[in-house]
Amino acid sequence: MRAMNPILPGFHPDPSICRVGDDYYLVTSSFEYVPGVPIFHSRDLVHWRQLGYCLTRPEQLPLPRSEPSLGIFAPTIRFHQGTFYLIATNMDLYEEKKGRCNFYVTASDPRGPWSDPIWLEQGGIDPSLFFDDDGAVYLTSTADQECGIQQSQIDPVTGKLLTEPCLIWRGTGGAYPEGPHLYKIADYYYLMIAEGGTEYGHMETLARAPTPWGPWEVCPHNPILSHRSLHHPVQATGHADLVQAHDDSWWLVCLGVRPQPFTKLHHLGRETFLAPVVWDASGWPHVGDNGRIQLSFEGPQLPSVPWPSPAARDDFDQPTLGLDWNFLRWPQPGSWSLTARPGFLRLVGNAATLDQGRGVAFVGRRQEHAQCTAAAQLEFEPQIDGHEAGLVVWMNAHHHYEIALTRHEGERCVIVRRRIGSLTAIVAREPVEAGPITLSIRAIQPRQPAWGATSLYLFSYASADEEPHELARGEARYLASEVAGGFTGVYFALYATTNGAATSVAADFDWFEYRPDPE
Repeated sequence: MRAMNPILPGFHPDPSICRVGDDYYLVTSSFEYVPGVPIFHSRDLVHWRQLGYCLTRPEQLPLPRSEPSLGIFAPTIRFHQGTFYLIATNMDLYEEKKGRCNFYVTASDPRGPWSDPIWLEQGGIDPSLFFDDDGAVYLTSTADQECGIQQSQIDPVTGKLLTEPCLIWRGTGGAYPEGPHLYKIADYYYLMIAEGGTEYGHMETLARAPTPWGPWEVCPHNPILSHRSLHHPVQATGHADLVQAHDDSWWLVCLGVRPQPFTKLHHLGRETFLAPVVWDASGWPHVGDNGRIQLSFEGPQLPSVPWPSPAARDDFDQPTLGLDWNFLRWPQPGSWSLTARPGFLRLVGNAATLDQGRGVAFVGRRQEHAQCTAAAQLEFEPQIDGHEAGLVVWMNAHHHYEIALTRHEGERCVIVRRRIGSLTAIVAREPVEAGPITLSIRAIQPRQPAWGATSLYLFSYASADEEPHELARGEARYLASEVAGGFTGVYFALYATTNGAATSVAADFDWFEYRPDPE
């Protein structure tokens, strides 16, 4: 079966995978977006469908901070004796808990419900659990004060430490040793970690030992995975997890990025990739094509089980939002509704603005393709200057572009605004008549190198049955992680705000479409 990477496009970083019989389950980091930690299901490792989320209520996922790229870091999923374990770090609580912000939740069904969190005494980030054959359970994470990986033995029921955390491996000398996973394969314990930082020097390294504590023998061909210093469409590969398929073949999932053409800038976020693993006669793994990930590759020789393609249009006629929708942190009560006007998503804007981020009425979904179109039909009558609702392409509160319906000097108009760091400007404004309006954002990228060629967003609108009218453009480079910072990826989101006015305003979205374009 030929397969294509990434297997989960768009902002799906830090993948972790486990197998239960013939079924595979995968989770990724969610940072400040909720519900937290999406969980996916596959039967062939290539085709994935989302089952739901592991963290669906504020009691599981308190998010008191406002800064971007906090929240949930690096979950690991494991299955043991009928129970799924999801362990992660909540970075919003790092200061409050003095660095002890690792926790796990459990479930008998991956769809949930998942338990309330059990908080762990071991600090660091990127925690992982390993269940040994003798019943011992090991917790590995980054070390608190030292550059390396620490480990303890814990009680899996209470989370209490049975041994004090101790440093077990510093890695091979790369920066930021993190993302550890411990496995027992044949006669050895294998410790696999990421090094180099989740950037263009990213890599995956491995060591093995006769016990979970060492002494560690370093793999002779480390790094086992890296795209550093390569001219390749996939970059920053690392933060990997291993799984043995039910045909006994081995596979690795990892994160990587696809930079905009002819640049070292990426904006879709860190995505999930798949690669084959072959073990040599000496018991060492070889990943992909000499440690490289390919966009097209020979996938698992398992029966293909594709899932139905998701609908391009959401008419908001279901009782709950679809699984592809997220909020920016937990929404304020009453800020959204599917029942206030049946068949519409109503957002109730308040004084919070996009530039503040936290508290703004915001419902978004990931941009998963470099070339695509997002569109929505909006019914909204701004009553005073500053009332605003629309469609935003969003990286964070300091880097976003939006096309919106608003009121300016008493006139109903559509605007395009760009926010790039400390600079913000309305770059286009046109008056529009009363009635529904369709807003759209099209993402395009250059196919050939040329002077000035760059990935772009095109902002258009249409009233009634008119053809869309392009109003402005914006460069995708200014929404890239290398410019905007952080660890997330671009979202298309519906929003509403009063821009600081001490009132509220309702905006009704009749439908939303997301359509990939050929790349």
